[in-house]
Amino acid sequence: MSIVVEGSSSPRVRYAAERLKVAIGDKLNVTLRIAPGLAREGYRIESREPKHVLLTASDDSGLLYGALDLARRAQNDQPLATHDAPVFTLRGAVIGLQKTFILPGRKVYEYPYTPELFPFFYDKSFWSEYLDYVCDQRMNVLFLWNGHPFSSLVKVPGYEYALEVTEDVFRHNVEMFHHITKEADRRGVWVVQNFYSLLLPKPFADHHGLQTQLTAPTPESSDYTRKALTEFVKEYPHVGIMPCLGEALQGIDNQRYWLCDVILSGIKDGMKLAGLTEEPPVVIRTHATDLRKIMPDALKVYKNLYTEAKFNGESLTTHEPRGVRQQVHLAMSTLGSTHVSNVHILANLEPFRYGAQRFIQKCVQASRDRLGCKGLHLYPLAYWAWPDAPDIASPPLKQIDRDWMWYEAWARYAWNPDHDPASDRAYWTSRLTTVYGSPNAAEHILDALNDAGECAPRILRRFGITEGNRQTMALGMLLDQLVDPSKYRPFEELWESQSPPGERLQEYAERTWKNLPHDGETPPQIVAEIIAFSDKAVKAIDQASAFVTRNREEFERVRNDVYCIQAMSLNYAEKANAALCVLRYGYSKDVKDMRQAREHLAKSLEHYRALAKLTDKAYHFANTMQTSQRRIPVAGGMDGQPANYHWRQLVSLYETELEEFDDRVKRIESGKGDDIDETGIKRWPKASMQVVGDVGEMYEVQFGAAVFADQENAIRSVAPEIAGLTGIRFAKDRPYAPVEIEVAEPVYVLVGYFKSKDAAWRQPPDLETDADAEDLGGTEPVLQNAIAIDGKLPPLDIYALRYNAGRQKLELRGEGAFVIVGVVPQSAALKKRDAGRGV
Repeated sequence: MSIVVEGSSSPRVRYAAERLKVAIGDKLNVTLRIAPGLAREGYRIESREPKHVLLTASDDSGLLYGALDLARRAQNDQPLATHDAPVFTLRGAVIGLQKTFILPGRKVYEYPYTPELFPFFYDKSFWSEYLDYVCDQRMNVLFLWNGHPFSSLVKVPGYEYALEVTEDVFRHNVEMFHHITKEADRRGVWVVQNFYSLLLPKPFADHHGLQTQLTAPTPESSDYTRKALTEFVKEYPHVGIMPCLGEALQGIDNQRYWLCDVILSGIKDGMKLAGLTEEPPVVIRTHATDLRKIMPDALKVYKNLYTEAKFNGESLTTHEPRGVRQQVHLAMSTLGSTHVSNVHILANLEPFRYGAQRFIQKCVQASRDRLGCKGLHLYPLAYWAWPDAPDIASPPLKQIDRDWMWYEAWARYAWNPDHDPASDRAYWTSRLTTVYGSPNAAEHILDALNDAGECAPRILRRFGITEGNRQTMALGMLLDQLVDPSKYRPFEELWESQSPPGERLQEYAERTWKNLPHDGETPPQIVAEIIAFSDKAVKAIDQASAFVTRNREEFERVRNDVYCIQAMSLNYAEKANAALCVLRYGYSKDVKDMRQAREHLAKSLEHYRALAKLTDKAYHFANTMQTSQRRIPVAGGMDGQPANYHWRQLVSLYETELEEFDDRVKRIESGKGDDIDETGIKRWPKASMQVVGDVGEMYEVQFGAAVFADQENAIRSVAPEIAGLTGIRFAKDRPYAPVEIEVAEPVYVLVGYFKSKDAAWRQPPDLETDADAEDLGGTEPVLQNAIAIDGKLPPLDIYALRYNAGRQKLELRGEGAFVIVGVVPQSAALKKRDAGRGV
């Protein structure tokens, strides 16, 4: 047997020859030839005389992928002659150098590259295994994500103090990064390093008296970041760069400057030092910015730009994306460069396995046909916990082993989205037969995975608060979050862009009561579908059990996941039905509706208890991001410590919910009604506070008081919790200058945001696009509709922001008017409710 290489002896082609030699032994004589005429990364395999094969490609990657295909065909005794080429230009997997927790004294995303935090980064055997794996899936990009990687990977002249790791670790980091990129390139994989804006190394920030995450550039941060990128390109000239302009950095003008004058200029400086004549590719995220306003200027500075946008936000909800998100994709895809679809975080799939290849194929087709994408940017199913899976197992399961079908399905369809159903089913049945030992088992397992995979997307898109990281869908939702999501700042794009047309619970209840026709997906339809799909999945996985002859332990984990998805689906179905009854009661005032709601709520609790039992010994946690950014159904972290991350921790929450609902029904039955009696509500306690300087003036929050220093808009109704507190008012029509206060104890500053999207009013912090918005709390209102104000002003929602004792500067992001209605001790119990003023 011989392998003859013509026209190329690159490391990539030598790797292809090595893989081929191991796979086919002495079966064939193969000639590898570089020749023009085939598509990029495409190849042709021709059978010549007996036992001789000619493999032709127009580039080294084509020879590599052809060699892998030839090896598979020879091993499986399939016909050898074929030709193929990928549909998507970029096909990449993501590894996050992130953790499930936030480091002490730091913020989200801030993790230096160290052996203690990321031992896998320093494990060369891991990289060999992983890079072989992604090469086998014919993925050609590896995205590494970190908040600010440069202070772990380069030294910046004049800013030596910015280095975040020891000298020994730094040398090890440089050696490993070169090793990773070299080994990746041998396998046809382009390494791309991501970073966020505007994040700074903690030593640099401390040296200059800055925060590590800035909303706007400073001279020091601009100079350092530009030079850091210069050094990075000089040191690693063939590594791609992927900036995220949003998150901390605010404002289009700031983001335009940061991209054009700092990032791209720094890269061009590095090109000169590295002797590069071609611009390294730069991939720009659309997250938390509007690239439509920035790209025209960026393209004047730099030509080799790629763009990226999220497919379904931070979940997987639909293969019919539409609305404003679809328009963003289409705008990016028409720029002339490669636009990439980002399958991101998967907050509604955690922590269960997902192998619904039928749904995944439709999503890849939608990325191409509905969004104009030519690339795939794929997150793992348990992003923040990489490389370990969330299952309880010893040793820990690797995500690439547990979730092999997740990776393989996305990669298969990114190469070719258009496999016909019959041959595709045969492919997956064959793959599952290899894993579980029996075609009969494989058929049933494939059916179970496909049917179970229809449930989570439907649940979130019809009933969820957000498609983002803020919601842990597997942990359920409170009835109030379903009945009145406005209290929890729902993300409208979930149903306007990341869902097919349809009705939310509130809309469906109103239309039904008014005998109006329904439009699109409806809540009862989704309830019926998730019950049917999950039931079919359970029956299929049970039928598979008798035929499994290999990997029985993993099969039982898969089966438990299917049971979990059924319990979760039934929990949501019953809770959605309870919500519809409560909403109908709002129109009917018939206590029978509330009694029926109580029955559904009790059944939902039964299913949740079953889910908690199924997961108790199966999973360490429901979500891999265990921080305060998790808000739905309850906060996911408290004071830097993980909280509410397992189903068993929330059983008592839902038990209390049912008890309180029982009390509510009894009050209605006794004739006391459902209205809240405010006579017993006391004012929240005042905290001692002084305004420092002449910015802002103190006033008493009461009937007739003006809320602005330069306007006559007076309070005409105020909730008793805040009546009599001492507020701080400013001029409405002048730019807000940060006010400083002096407080003797930790406090909540009660900020009133007007309920309007008009540019005149400042908007509350938004966890959908601002990951550190929860640093001060105040991402959800504690008191809705708290004040009605003369002059037809919108009603006010009150948010509580945490501040420590001492002198504090109140810097609220954004523009537009707002009010401060009081300062109370953090020891005060602030019970959330809707006060009903001004609506």
